[in-house]
Amino acid sequence: ALAAAPAGPRPKLAQKDQCFMPRVVSVAAGGSVDFPNQDPIYHNVFSVSTTRRFDLGKYPKGKSRSVVFPKAGLVNVYCDIHSDMAAFVIVTPNHAYAQPNADGEWAIPDLPAGRYVLHVWHPDFAEFTRDVELSGDRKLALSY
Repeated sequence: ALAAAPAGPRPKLAQKDQCFMPRVVSVAAGGSVDFPNQDPIYHNVFSVSTTRRFDLGKYPKGKSRSVVFPKAGLVNVYCDIHSDMAAFVIVTPNHAYAQPNADGEWAIPDLPAGRYVLHVWHPDFAEFTRDVELSGDRKLALSY
């Protein structure tokens, strides 16, 4: 089994320009996500997802709240005040996850060579899985 998420900065799902930024964050099960309000107006962040239900209440610019996500799954996040605001928290079972950078590149640290199942999720496209094998140099090339 893979270890829990390594220590590091907690993911943030900020409210900025009446949007969530970024639109998607990932966290390992047991980890927390911060929800800072960077807008000059109030927001009320909530989720009714079965993976993790929560309601952070109304809070102003400069304030932040956090939520612990104990189990893996998809969490849809909304603002009770601004119905067009939506985002996602992907809660993974372990630390073996990555989000692509602006160039589409990604890396999953500290995985030993071996066989794995790669699970790809995007809010606007169909998710998919691929059986993959990491070689001794731990590099993987994918074709779509």
